[in-house]
Amino acid sequence: METTSNTEIRLRGPLKAGDLFSLEQYARQRGDFRNRVIEHKKHRKIAIGPNATWLFEDRLTIQYQIQEMLRVERIFEPEGIQDELDAYNPLIPDGSNWKSTFMIEYPDPDERKVALEQMKGVERRCYVQVDGFERVHAVADEDLERENAEKTSSVHWLRFELTPAMRTAVKSGAQVSVGIDHPAYEHSTNLSPESIKALSRELD
Repeated sequence: METTSNTEIRLRGPLKAGDLFSLEQYARQRGDFRNRVIEHKKHRKIAIGPNATWLFEDRLTIQYQIQEMLRVERIFEPEGIQDELDAYNPLIPDGSNWKSTFMIEYPDPDERKVALEQMKGVERRCYVQVDGFERVHAVADEDLERENAEKTSSVHWLRFELTPAMRTAVKSGAQVSVGIDHPAYEHSTNLSPESIKALSRELD
């Protein structure tokens, strides 16, 4: 099996403790690593209308989240590190799907409160569509329930399962659109060629 270093981690598969920087290593490399992740996210962070953003996660973006959590919480014991890995590894796509963090963003708190009430159920109305195929709606919030009787949450986790034919089409350069078809929020956009190329690397 091919070995990898902390600075050149694989695109797929769960992270292990050995893939992570120690707290001391991360303190030294955090600036460079953060800049690398910011650049990496440029074609993975997609605005859908004025108040919704999806970040398509992968191994690198999830490693960054884990490293930041370990840093903030000063976690260095093996059990604590494994707890973070267990919490975040399910957010890494596994070759047949895309996984995304979905953020609903309204700067004004009162406006946000009203919007979250109106957008109840919006996480299940998120979709991706490969040109020539039916829409694939998200499997949402498998980690825990993020909606109550009054409103939806401002953050959700989405999984989009693609058929083998869809995956082949994406890897061949097919157009991909993403969107939300909720009555209170209906917007869509076409992914750029750069975004499609970035996301196609994760598909078997």
